[in-house]
Amino acid sequence: MRAICTLCGKIAYQNPKMVVGCVIEHDNKVLLCKRNIEPSYGLWTLPAGYMEIGESAAEGAIRETWEESGADVEVLSPFAQLDIPLIGQTYIMFLAKMRKPHFSPGPESSDCRLFALDDIPFDSLSFSSILVTLKLYIEDVKVGRPRFHYGTINKIPGSSPSDIHAYTLDHHLQS
Repeated sequence: MRAICTLCGKIAYQNPKMVVGCVIEHDNKVLLCKRNIEPSYGLWTLPAGYMEIGESAAEGAIRETWEESGADVEVLSPFAQLDIPLIGQTYIMFLAKMRKPHFSPGPESSDCRLFALDDIPFDSLSFSSILVTLKLYIEDVKVGRPRFHYGTINKIPGSSPSDIHAYTLDHHLQS
């Protein structure tokens, strides 16, 4: 909903925020970072954060990955666009690989680890968007090929905002 001045008709735009990040696979494991900041302090996430003015989505994902995990990555392909209308965010996640198998936590992370898909700490993830991204990635691994995914994440009415499992993935499209 737009805020419009009733006197002059000027629109006060409020635009969604873009969150960009990477799903980094190495030796059949994915890289996760333990958050050292709020929200979701102490919970696991994929390296991701807000895109900045002057960078592309892929450049932002590479930068955020470096800042949070110290991993120098190469983006392989777009993986998912997930819209979260309730909080005005759109996630753009990329598949990426490390140029060198080195990573270490940055200031916003207290730990970084590679997790086998069966060992991902699903009960200790930070956000619904990260849960959805990882579930879609695991589905693609089982199918044997990466696909591009689009969907809208909606919280189940009456659920706690911190309950990352209380969501629906609506309008899911995949290539």
